[in-house]
Amino acid sequence: MKLDGIRVLDLSLFLPGPHFTMMMADHGAEVISLEPPTGEPVREIGLKQNGQSVWFRNVFRGKKSINLNLKSAAGKEAFYKLCETVDVVVEAFRPGVVSRLGIDYDSIKKINPKIVYCSISAYGQTGPKRLNPAHDLSIQADSGALQINQGKDGQPAQPAMPVADMAGSLMAFSGVLMALLRSQKTGQGDYIDISMQDSLVAWYANVMGPPFAENRSPVPQQERSWGGAAMYNIYQTSDGQHLTLGGSEIKFAKNLLTALDREDLITLCQQPPGQAQLPVKAFFETTFASQTLEYWCGFLANIDVCWSPVRSLNDAIHDEHLMQRDMLLTDDDGNLHLGVPVKYQQEPAQPKFRLPKFSEDTETLLRELGYSEQQITTMRKDNAFI
Repeated sequence: MKLDGIRVLDLSLFLPGPHFTMMMADHGAEVISLEPPTGEPVREIGLKQNGQSVWFRNVFRGKKSINLNLKSAAGKEAFYKLCETVDVVVEAFRPGVVSRLGIDYDSIKKINPKIVYCSISAYGQTGPKRLNPAHDLSIQADSGALQINQGKDGQPAQPAMPVADMAGSLMAFSGVLMALLRSQKTGQGDYIDISMQDSLVAWYANVMGPPFAENRSPVPQQERSWGGAAMYNIYQTSDGQHLTLGGSEIKFAKNLLTALDREDLITLCQQPPGQAQLPVKAFFETTFASQTLEYWCGFLANIDVCWSPVRSLNDAIHDEHLMQRDMLLTDDDGNLHLGVPVKYQQEPAQPKFRLPKFSEDTETLLRELGYSEQQITTMRKDNAFI
């Protein structure tokens, strides 16, 4: 697999870090999770299947679990020895914590100059907000994402997806892989400062027209992506279901409006999103409300237009298309897992579904690092690990 031979030491918790290191594990990396004494919190968060948290299963498969007390001399020494053997270190403490613990990048690169060290935090390692605590919702709110995520009432709505977390995960994944590639040529590692806010803001490429061109915030109901375009919108059907039109290119407008015998509205779809397209939106609202979702699925199936029914999450994840794409996997115990989105033709991912018990690999890893049984026993007595 692509990452065979790469060893990752992951100190992060919850979602961004564990998610991206799991993707590395899926592609062959050896990922060692250093859990706190209380364990990874998501082991106990949310619904469980066969005694295992579904969230934990979807960020932790294929990893090893260790525990080291980094506030003890023996635990820190073991950590340093481990860092000599790894290619990547990932941490997600609040800025400054790793320096106080003596496990920051400058300390680790003295031990291992090739180390790729990735820090993931809410606001990054610099700037006036660097020490502010924040999870996904606060980052979305502070970055403008929540203001543009409005309901029909024009009020900010609770976001359905943790996009700041996941943007941070993907940016960290990309950054680490680029640094590893460069390290192969130069023999030098690097430090990567990943801000969840930076990662989210970097996703704004297609919506920055009003702020950049006119120095104003967008009015979501008037913008193409958020309800201002008739051909890029959500419509209710007669049975209380919904469908979406998802492509505002004029060719799709022509195809759909011709099929609905309203060619006279085509020219309005060539106008900017907002007020000019209200008559088309009103027509679609009335039209789609006249029949059931099943009827419209049959009608739209033969028209070259971007559309989709609004499906429940449970129905969507069990869709035959995703099944054929291996995005829903089942292990030998019948547990469900999300699949691997990066699909190589050569050396495809081979996710390992086994989940480690808390700290089950600590003693094995210490032996690998050269510790004797007596030393390990002493370390346990001295609370260097659990």
